Amino acid sequence: MTETTPSTFPRAGFRRRFGSWIYDLLIVIAIFMLSGYVCVALFVALDAAGVIAITRSGFGIDWNATHIAYKVAFNTWCVAWVCIFFVYFWAIKGQTLGMRAWRLRVQNFDGSLISKTSAIKRLVPTLLGLGSLIVLFDRKNKLSLQDRLTNTEVVLLSLEANRGRL
Repeated sequence: MTETTPSTFPRAGFRRRFGSWIYDLLIVIAIFMLSGYVCVALFVALDAAGVIAITRSGFGIDWNATHIAYKVAFNTWCVAWVCIFFVYFWAIKGQTLGMRAWRLRVQNFDGSLISKTSAIKRLVPTLLGLGSLIVLFDRKNKLSLQDRLTNTEVVLLSLEANRGRL
């Protein structure tokens, strides 16, 4: 299938989407943790250089005594990296790693890759996978909330089509 020909693959049901969500959740946790370690290292380095002042307890940061701006910056930094993960894989590859394992692909209705703008729009309704619960009730169209809001679909690829995407 080329990037401009219409999709001949069926839309994915809830079970496959949920399986993919579990795989991606593990990756998201790892990304959040790794980006958190990098952010803490940056905070500690900036504190040691005298650029910022954080409250430290031993080697780590005492988050309860530290100004709320640092907590907001920390969480924003971590969530931004998670969002970058999804936008990159949806817009550039068409599949996250979990979607690849379950042979799923997000695409426009014509079979082409979604844009980065569409990928960003998919983020909020995709939050915690709640948008996919609609697929349980929409057995005919199998469109989730994020699919409907962005005019996209998640399809189930054949083994050959999934293998060819390496």
